[in-house]
Amino acid sequence: MDLLTEFTILVLAAFVGFEVISKVPNTLHTPLMSATNAIHGIVLLGGILVIGASHGAFNKIILVIAVAFGTINVIGGFLVTDRMLEMFKPRKPRKPKSEEAPTSEEAPT
Repeated sequence: MDLLTEFTILVLAAFVGFEVISKVPNTLHTPLMSATNAIHGIVLLGGILVIGASHGAFNKIILVIAVAFGTINVIGGFLVTDRMLEMFKPRKPRKPKSEEAPTSEEAPT
């Protein structure tokens, strides 16, 4: 394939991806993002394997940058998932005001 065909495929894929993602309701966005970030871990493993087979300094530098960005994506995805799951945990009950320690304003003089 020539460069123009590859660039056209890239632009069309970006438009299709944007249209698909924009149709996802907000309630499903975070679970889907965490799932795709987990799948991205497989891509990350593939990038690490390709680094071993690559030749040339330029290729290795580009692959290291790609692996670094992939790692950031995977870690960020799991952090978002953890934060999302925190929303569904029950909150600890608050102590009644009578059991709380008095503050400096409430302390007897």
